[in-house]
Amino acid sequence: MKRITAVILAVCIIIGLASCGRGGNNNTAGNSGNTGNNSNTNTNVADGPDKDYTIRIYSNSNSPDSTKWLTEKANAAGFKISIDDNTIISGDTQAVKMANENRDGDILFGLNETRWSQVINGTYENLSLMDWTPSWADRVGDFKYDGKAYGLVIQNVLMLYRTDEFGTQGEELHFRHWSDLVDSGYTWYRQGKIGGTTNANINSAILYPYTDPNSPAGGISIRGWQMLWKYCAGGKFTMDNYGFAPINRGDVQVSTYFSGSLYKDLDSAKDSSKNPATRDNLRIVDIKDGTYYIAEYIGILNREGRTEAQTLQVKAFAEWFGGAELQAAWAGEFGTYPCNQDAAGKIYDEVPEIYTIENFARNMVPGTDMTYAEYVGAHSAEWTNILTNLGFYWADPKDAPAEPDWNKLDWEAMKQKKQ
Repeated sequence: MKRITAVILAVCIIIGLASCGRGGNNNTAGNSGNTGNNSNTNTNVADGPDKDYTIRIYSNSNSPDSTKWLTEKANAAGFKISIDDNTIISGDTQAVKMANENRDGDILFGLNETRWSQVINGTYENLSLMDWTPSWADRVGDFKYDGKAYGLVIQNVLMLYRTDEFGTQGEELHFRHWSDLVDSGYTWYRQGKIGGTTNANINSAILYPYTDPNSPAGGISIRGWQMLWKYCAGGKFTMDNYGFAPINRGDVQVSTYFSGSLYKDLDSAKDSSKNPATRDNLRIVDIKDGTYYIAEYIGILNREGRTEAQTLQVKAFAEWFGGAELQAAWAGEFGTYPCNQDAAGKIYDEVPEIYTIENFARNMVPGTDMTYAEYVGAHSAEWTNILTNLGFYWADPKDAPAEPDWNKLDWEAMKQKKQ
């Protein structure tokens, strides 16, 4: 029964996230060499993997807990790895930036469809993926860019609220759109920076009902940017990187968070709060639109000077990391939902509630031939520039800029990278 449930969920989400398959299959660019060894292509094939090689990894799925756990598991499995946690490299933007600048990466994992499409299509001068196909490629459904990158976990963003005296005091919250929060009368946490995968996904969720392909404001109506400004100006940044800690302390009544860590953090909530959130007093806001889903992937980077034996070790690591055993263990430790159907069947008896929410990333954007996930990818650079140029997500209230005169903005200038 567990296996059937996992397969059903995988099929449902695969249909919903058409962007995963549409975005990457058969699109290659840059140095896409098959060996990953650009300077030693004429060397003899190695007898076996170099088990003394230290595999350099770049990722945005790199909390201190997860990097420590992965390093220990990798060592036990015979792999030496090097990965920075998010106190050093934080967010998908920085992970890709550092991998591109340092040119010393072997493995890239995490990110989202937008970033993977950029890597695969040659956006970054020094990043390209070698060709490979793991043995479990057929177990991740359409969560793959054939021959390049393969799905690890499914994620979404959630809006949460407390029902006790630190929240709505029993009132149930039902919104049509994510942006309805700004007129709800409740207090909410909001992020304190523009960058980061979770922050970007929350912005995408809020902007979803305001798409307008004819709008000069990055394909979003002016009303949409006004609502995001209200979310930013009216929200409370508590100096926490993510939204679970403030709602767990009772600092806010409503908050946002990413699905992958919710259950794990709930289980340990009492360790960091005198008035903790629990499975009894924490609820998911019922939002008619649904929420924004992504999948995280793994790919093998081409690396100058890497020997054939070293490349074999890197491929062995990628094979191990995305396999059912390790992904089931990762899910059990961190509360993620695996793309690998065999892994999902090992860990879950039924679909967790947080993954039964409607996925609007699959919906077609009116007036286009794109899903919303594809639309986000097409406009993400412009949105980042607009947010930066207008001063969104200030950390200190005293640094808050005045609200723009929306009807007088030069949107062409706003869409350009700030100099």
